[in-house]
Amino acid sequence: MDNGLRFKFASEQKEYEQIHELNYETFVEEIPQHDSNGEKELVDEFHSENNYIICLEGDDLVGMLAVKDRRPFSLDKKIPNLDAYLPPARSVCEIRLLSVRRERRRRKVLLGLFAMLASHCEEMGYDLALISGNVSQEKLYTNLGFKPFGPRVGREGAMYQPMYLTPGSYYSMKGKTKLLSRMNASITGSRNPVNLLPGPVDVCPEARAAMNEVPVSHRSEEFIRSLNQAKRLLSELAGAGAASILMGSGTLANDAVAAQLSLLPEKGIVLSNGEFGDRLVDHASRWGLDFRAVKIEWGKAFRYDEIEEMVSQESGAGWLWAVHSETSTGVLNDIDALGEICRSRGIKLCLDCVSSIGTVQLDLSDVYLASGVSGKGLRSYPGISFVLHNHFIESAANKLPRYLDLGLYSDNSGTPFTLSSNLLHALKSSLENTDFEERYRRLKELSEWIKKSLRDEGLSIVAEEGHESPSLITIALPENRDSREAGLELEKRGYLLNWRSAYLRERSWIQVAIMSDITWNRIAPLPYLLGDLLNRRVRAL
Repeated sequence: MDNGLRFKFASEQKEYEQIHELNYETFVEEIPQHDSNGEKELVDEFHSENNYIICLEGDDLVGMLAVKDRRPFSLDKKIPNLDAYLPPARSVCEIRLLSVRRERRRRKVLLGLFAMLASHCEEMGYDLALISGNVSQEKLYTNLGFKPFGPRVGREGAMYQPMYLTPGSYYSMKGKTKLLSRMNASITGSRNPVNLLPGPVDVCPEARAAMNEVPVSHRSEEFIRSLNQAKRLLSELAGAGAASILMGSGTLANDAVAAQLSLLPEKGIVLSNGEFGDRLVDHASRWGLDFRAVKIEWGKAFRYDEIEEMVSQESGAGWLWAVHSETSTGVLNDIDALGEICRSRGIKLCLDCVSSIGTVQLDLSDVYLASGVSGKGLRSYPGISFVLHNHFIESAANKLPRYLDLGLYSDNSGTPFTLSSNLLHALKSSLENTDFEERYRRLKELSEWIKKSLRDEGLSIVAEEGHESPSLITIALPENRDSREAGLELEKRGYLLNWRSAYLRERSWIQVAIMSDITWNRIAPLPYLLGDLLNRRVRAL
């Protein structure tokens, strides 16, 4: 509702009757596209396949447009080999019959129709929209992001330019027109915020349902079956031999890894190129491990020839510990190269996979120990952590605290300590109901588009190019811009980014995490809003 205007999908017979009348008024009387008739009604040839978005004032139809997603489109009949003109797309729709009564042609009508259209396209997952734009209104369509293609179609007095629109081209028009700026604000501000945090993430529906189940005892047969199934699913997902599940955060899992390393006679190496690598150094220090810390500049990737040389020179090193996906910077370290270095020297490789499991394909078959969590890439609730391994772990009685003794978690008879059945069932449901191959593909595709769009806006990405996580994009703001200011402004626009962590604020960094199930349509405005913000244009929106 907007000042007496109401926007909806047509659903009633009287609405369809007015649609046919407006269709006649526009495309027969005003634009001579069709022949006149005595009924003064024009029923569209695709009427039964159209979804009509309409604007009503009271009970009177003011404006409309139609959306169709079944081939053939009207343009299929006018342009042979239509697909040859179009960019690759997974789901295509055609927008037609855009019309507003001549005496009611106000900006708010057009704004509302297109805002509702954008919402519908997002919900349906369309990533390409076609339209035949009247040549007299070509500038309007261009300002909305439409790109012309192919020859003009129609007849004298009713000529149309075929055009297409992608989410990226739509939002890349930024603040170039007041109409589009207001549409951006309307679309993003009228819905639930887009969660672009590394945690908590948007939990998948199956996990939410499981979380609401009646709790069961962690000693029950039902619980033990679920626990063993969750262990199996985690192991299969990560390419590891076994999983030990603990109740706690990733910090707990990394402490459990450090506890196991304390049992080894050899000294080790800890690599760091970010905040969470530094935390591994801290874990190792607190456990009194004998190790060498190798730190490089945050955002840089390890040069593996240098690491190989350093490992060769570190006589007696028996283990190496590193972060796979460095959450702070978005660097994805090359664990295949690390694994090759370690295998060739008989060194045990340990990894923090907290931000990589569930976001990238893993093969941990040669890894000694790897930590992970139930949230983040697995899209369940935080509260469960786990350690993946490929060897049998014996209990270290009288050597380790009970809660950190992975040997107590290793057998299949249950959990040694209380574990929430709701958290466990939520994790298991997420693992069972996620198509991870498709998830990896979508994350990679979306991440590449976001990074390109950010760079096109002149923004600097912290992670070294070619070594970036698909789910974490850390942006270095210009020196004169505060990450808090940018983060709060984007929250007003409906985007929750990570900026509150101390290590981000200290460096004027802001982070986009796409660990939740984010559609391209919802995130598409972000690079351009951020670009506008940093160029002091956002307040014009």
